[in-house]
Amino acid sequence: MTQSPASPPAVLLIGHGTRRAAGVAEFRALADQLQQALPDRACLAGFLELVEPDLPEALERLRRQGFRRVTALPALLLAAGHVKNDIPAILNAFQAEHPEMSITFGADLGIHPNLLQVARERIESAEAEFGADYDRRDTLLVVIGRGSSDPDANSNISKITRMLWEGMGFGWAETAYTAVAAPLMAEALERTHQLGFQRAIVFPYLLFTGRLVEQVRATVAAHQERHPEAQAVVAPYLNAHPLVVKTFLERLAEAEAGEARMNCQFCPYRTPIVGREDWRGAPQTGHEHDHHDH
Repeated sequence: MTQSPASPPAVLLIGHGTRRAAGVAEFRALADQLQQALPDRACLAGFLELVEPDLPEALERLRRQGFRRVTALPALLLAAGHVKNDIPAILNAFQAEHPEMSITFGADLGIHPNLLQVARERIESAEAEFGADYDRRDTLLVVIGRGSSDPDANSNISKITRMLWEGMGFGWAETAYTAVAAPLMAEALERTHQLGFQRAIVFPYLLFTGRLVEQVRATVAAHQERHPEAQAVVAPYLNAHPLVVKTFLERLAEAEAGEARMNCQFCPYRTPIVGREDWRGAPQTGHEHDHHDH
């Protein structure tokens, strides 16, 4: 069967992939919610690594089912190397091999009011662990991002921190990263401890569980052991909240209206960015399979 011109494109939800079964299950639960919200559309999940099907295989499945138009949505919070480089290279290569296919690539979830609302709920649920004398003004908020070599992606985490700090009224806030970018979590917790806050909330700005969420919890537990006089609580990560699903639906509509926009103003592949001048005009290549589990 070949897709009729009137029927809507198939939706390919692109996950990163993880070795952790719980993380894969959370991603699939999100994909199921998206499918329920789009009952008249074909929805399929594909992964960058570690989980089947990978992107070329997922695209091939849709092609064999007769789909000629596909809207690919990255289930990634921020545009860094995967969104700006690896995924477009894979999609472009597939389209070049199958010229009858038309693949539209949507934007990352990005900084979105919906996600800030989810973040707020997750942080508020962690606050329940503090006693009756709890006051946000006496509390430090630490927002953890994945960390990238792309300064635009890293600075977006700082923006999220700032909006939560101002919007919720914490005494102080810090941004830290699980890898690649400074400050790393352990160092940030150690340094901010010197500010004298007796209570800290650590919020992982991550979509699903996996190695990184485990790393956040282990780092905070180690910090707590070193400083038993202070209390550090880890808030839940975003996960498949209805507002997350709503944001994907918005990104889908934008992509199909030709409005999927990326922040090209600070894209180091296009513009010389301080410290990343050598990235400008770098060729786009597919994902290097180093099998780091995210």
